[in-house]
Amino acid sequence: MEAAPNQIKGQSLVKVSARRFMKNKGAVAGGIIVLIFIFSAVFAPFISPHDPLESNLEDALKSHSWKYFLGTDEQGRDLLSRIIYGGRLSLAIGVVSVSIAIVLGVFLGLVAGYVGGRVDNLIMRFMDILMAFPGILLAMAIVSALGPSTLNLMISIGVYSVPTFARVVRGSVLSIKEMEYVEAARAAGLSDFLIVLTHVLPNCVGPFMVLATLRVATAILVGAGLSFLGLGPQPPTPEWGAMLSSGRLYLRGAWWVATYPGFAIMFVVLGFNLLGDGVRDALDPRLRT
Repeated sequence: MEAAPNQIKGQSLVKVSARRFMKNKGAVAGGIIVLIFIFSAVFAPFISPHDPLESNLEDALKSHSWKYFLGTDEQGRDLLSRIIYGGRLSLAIGVVSVSIAIVLGVFLGLVAGYVGGRVDNLIMRFMDILMAFPGILLAMAIVSALGPSTLNLMISIGVYSVPTFARVVRGSVLSIKEMEYVEAARAAGLSDFLIVLTHVLPNCVGPFMVLATLRVATAILVGAGLSFLGLGPQPPTPEWGAMLSSGRLYLRGAWWVATYPGFAIMFVVLGFNLLGDGVRDALDPRLRT
């Protein structure tokens, strides 16, 4: 039996997008960086040379050695182990906060774009109010009101990212709902819920997934910034922003305490940005020949 034309077309578009992504050296490099951090986070108990919470004041602020490859911090804890375990928390903050933003933002964007009218106006004006505040200040206000903790940090970053997803999805829905296949679905008697679920939402996946990939990098960076200010995970939990905050006091005599967590933040953010740019270019229909 021959495959349906739309099935063949769908498969060919996937192959073309994958081929274009693999030809993008920056995107591949970003994907490799992200995979390395994910691998180290998942297998942290197996690859970490020491317990990240184990203190040994006799080895405080030790430089690089065979026992401590990246040196130790002010309490004699192995810096490499703390960076590996800190990656778990930083990646979790980025992924969970963006997931919160996707759930809320996509729902609000779908409702605003498909229903329109006063509902659209009410939702978008509320999004405008949220976007009027600088993002990190809004996140600081939310986490300060809820109290400093990892969960509250995720919620605050997720909430401040909602307007971006809502606007992107709304813009896609406004164009998709005027398509002929949506009109045909209405004429066939499908309910609005089924039309949104089976016709509108699947065609919005590309734009907000690209945004999600890029937004994870922003969420990790904002999470590290709030942790640097003491609004994230509390000591002795290993987290890159908190490690950077405590290490800044020893920059002259023990530069490695703050430098390596800073490098970890820089590389993971760079990896997600390169990956997001590659996914965007691969899914952009204007680049297809």
